[in-house]
Amino acid sequence: MTKLTFTRRVMMAATAAAISLGAPALAGGHKVVDSIHFLIPGGAGGGWDGTARGTGEALTKSGLVGSASYENMSGGGGGKAIGYLIENAASQHGTLMVNSTPIVIRSLTGVFPQSFRDLTLVAGTIGDYAALVVAADSPIQDVNGLIEAFNADPAKTAVGGGSVPGGMDHLVAAMVFEAAGADPVQMKYVPYDGGGATMAGLLSGEVQTVSIGFSEAIELAKAGEVRIIGVTADERVDAYADAPTMVEQGNDTTFVNWRGFFAAPGLPADKLTMYQDAIAKVYETAEWEDVRSRNGWVNIHNPGDEFKSFLENQEKVIGDLMRKLGFL
Repeated sequence: MTKLTFTRRVMMAATAAAISLGAPALAGGHKVVDSIHFLIPGGAGGGWDGTARGTGEALTKSGLVGSASYENMSGGGGGKAIGYLIENAASQHGTLMVNSTPIVIRSLTGVFPQSFRDLTLVAGTIGDYAALVVAADSPIQDVNGLIEAFNADPAKTAVGGGSVPGGMDHLVAAMVFEAAGADPVQMKYVPYDGGGATMAGLLSGEVQTVSIGFSEAIELAKAGEVRIIGVTADERVDAYADAPTMVEQGNDTTFVNWRGFFAAPGLPADKLTMYQDAIAKVYETAEWEDVRSRNGWVNIHNPGDEFKSFLENQEKVIGDLMRKLGFL
């Protein structure tokens, strides 16, 4: 199998070029948008859910948006929500759909027929590191212990994730295994619908570890229900500094997953401008900084055409990686 040493770095570079850490905590501004309905393509408790609700919290508390509502619409690897937004475009001008790297991955693999090109691109907003997590009482203490358990009995060391096989959570785990010299093709991957279901699978013992967004694991780790055994950041993240990085354990894997917002095709230009204005201004607020730091996110702001160029580049990089892994 082709080694992925350079692709891990390239995949990181596809997002890192747009990242700046932190944000000034300034006062909010005047109301820009009356209301936003957030469409979430996965279940409660996942990264999409947390991003939509956290963004809505900051926008409303800062006064930039009058009110926010939320709708979880799982199905088809995110394709159900995308299809709904496209098919009902005329009635969805008040809706923003959250999405992330999987919209690129699942389009490439044909999980759904649409791509980001079929939607109105509003803005990329944040990045979230990935993490490998075990139950609090697991005998696996770190990433090296996970690899040792896998090498001893691959069939009994299942990895769960909130994406389909060949999706982002699967790819991140494959990177970690490959970096450790283990064969990611032999890795048993169990898909779940979103981060909440993934954590439930871990706590019930269905899987021995999960690949998940770092922000999705923080609260359960603080509550003592799970342990984060590795984060794909270059250095420890302040939001939960107890979590070790992959790098400090000798595993050369770094990765950050962008998240952002899309609207229905044909969205009027003035409405798009209002959404983009509200998102741009929220970075300057104390309310956003509270949400960002709580979740361990990094700021990525790619509005409009910048978002399109970013996605086209990621599509190429991820496509190359997936072909090396045999998913395409």
